[in-house]
Amino acid sequence: MAQTMAMSKGRWIAVAGVIAVVVLFGVFWFLQGRPAPAPAAAAVPKPAVGVRIAALKGVNESFDFVGRIKAVNKVELRARIEGFLDKVLFREGQDVKTGDLLYQIEKVQYQAQVDQAKANVAVAKATEINARLEFGRNTELVKKQYSPQSQVDANKAALDSAVGRIMQAEAALKQAEVNLDYTDIRSPIDGRIGRTAFTVGNLVNPASGVLATIVSQDPIYVLFPVSVRDLETIREARRRDGGMAKIDIRIKLSNGQPYPHSGVWNLTDPQVDQQTDSLIMRATIPNPEGLLIDGQFVTASIRERKEAPRLVIPQSALQADQSGYYALVVDDKHAVEVRRVQTGANLDADVIVTSGLREGDKVIVDGIQKVRPGQVVQETVLPAATGG
Repeated sequence: MAQTMAMSKGRWIAVAGVIAVVVLFGVFWFLQGRPAPAPAAAAVPKPAVGVRIAALKGVNESFDFVGRIKAVNKVELRARIEGFLDKVLFREGQDVKTGDLLYQIEKVQYQAQVDQAKANVAVAKATEINARLEFGRNTELVKKQYSPQSQVDANKAALDSAVGRIMQAEAALKQAEVNLDYTDIRSPIDGRIGRTAFTVGNLVNPASGVLATIVSQDPIYVLFPVSVRDLETIREARRRDGGMAKIDIRIKLSNGQPYPHSGVWNLTDPQVDQQTDSLIMRATIPNPEGLLIDGQFVTASIRERKEAPRLVIPQSALQADQSGYYALVVDDKHAVEVRRVQTGANLDADVIVTSGLREGDKVIVDGIQKVRPGQVVQETVLPAATGG
């Protein structure tokens, strides 16, 4: 029995040893097969953006409009009588003065009509003199009862008819003289004359149409449509600055060059176009060099002469979507924020902001595509542009 117990004890020792080996092997396998712990994740860097400070700037508020140049006076020359052109007394494109003789229609037949009308006046006057003498003689005879009253009445009627014929003859003479004067076609205004539609030897009459056109040169008008909204803003500027004299009107030529002379606003159309919600404004502009031509397109700018402080930001900070304009602003916590804005006129590389921003706001101008609203960024204040 002692031997049996010794053998059982030896088995338990062997079994315990096997178990210990298995446990050690399992622990070793677990430690070798377990993946190493990952290193701590690196922090994501904040996107870098460039910002500019929204600042107040003394500016002259201005509004730009597409305008058209229009001559103050424009005359289409036409023939008022029929005849052959005898002379064309101007060079196409030259400047003419009021009263300058431009066309001459042959005068022979119209001079003859004047001469005939003068003769008719002379005959009518002679007839009137004879009728007056007859009336006077018979008036004396009827007083002495040497002539019947009916004869006096007939003489009186003849005298009145003679007076009427004088009036008719004088009217015909006046019409003949007017027609003779119509053979000379003169300039009614100062201006520049265009091409002639007829040359010497051609038959012209009132149905021939326009012979040539004269347009005045100096001063000249510029007309441009203004929306009702802009008009209210302009009127507010007038009230603030003391009247129309404070509003400066300038134009730019089609090549972008500024015109050297400023204009005076002298008309606002009293009716609004219901289709465009705009009306026509007009300014008078000096044109001593003749640079402005009737019908020419220009850019008309209405600008205040007195500067006023207005909030401006770079145009590069301005974004647009279906809801309108907006800017991305970096707040005090370095987070990106969307601000809806209302804008005014452009000033070179800047734009006036009328609402939505405050002075000192940091608007993003560089790196806009890299950020989104609510994201924390690393901003760098960029220097203000010079000369803008």
